[in-house]
Amino acid sequence: MKMKRIFTVFLVAFIALTAYSQNLQLHYDMGEDRGYMTTTLEMFKPDKWGSTFFFVDFDYDSEAGESVSLAYMEISRGLKFWDNPFEIHVEYNGGFGQFKEEPFNGAYPINDAWLVGGNYTWNSPDFSRILTLQAMYKYIRDKEDASFQLTGVWTVHFANKNFTFMGFADFWKEENVFDGETTDFVFLTEPQIWYNAGEHLSLGSEVELASNFAGHKGFKVCPTLAVKWNF
Repeated sequence: MKMKRIFTVFLVAFIALTAYSQNLQLHYDMGEDRGYMTTTLEMFKPDKWGSTFFFVDFDYDSEAGESVSLAYMEISRGLKFWDNPFEIHVEYNGGFGQFKEEPFNGAYPINDAWLVGGNYTWNSPDFSRILTLQAMYKYIRDKEDASFQLTGVWTVHFANKNFTFMGFADFWKEENVFDGETTDFVFLTEPQIWYNAGEHLSLGSEVELASNFAGHKGFKVCPTLAVKWNF
């Protein structure tokens, strides 16, 4: 499952380069029990009152018997009416999955979540290095009325911007039950490395490192091979 916060606001790296950024990614997920393709459409747009970011993921798991086995989206809005690195952050996450297992098939929701809080962004003068830290209240429908989430987002361009190392790390409170055992917290990080082959095309990889996430108790590593087209 490619719930990708790619990264709340991974495209912040392009604030100084463009007023509008959008990309389409294609990942082949090589993780245990995966082996399928995922597409991700991302958009980031700053304006005089802050910025808007969203991404939409589609998993194409052939074993599900459908062309799209999972759909997930996140959309966030940063609000800022002042000239400093702090910003108000509001966000919505949600989606659904479907499956087919003889003799039954069905669908399941990914619990809607609403987040509100603040973030602080630091960047080097040339925007080759960017770090954003977020602290948020999190409400998960029918699950957690008073949760929290801490997020770190980073971007590093190097080798004359031929390579980009970027990613995020999330830690949040969410109760999950695995075989009768309850866990209270989830950790997820997805570092990416890209070779920027040109103005539009990038080739790279992502590694999902997660604990108590997406129906799996404990720690799990899921790498991908990826291509990205920057519009």
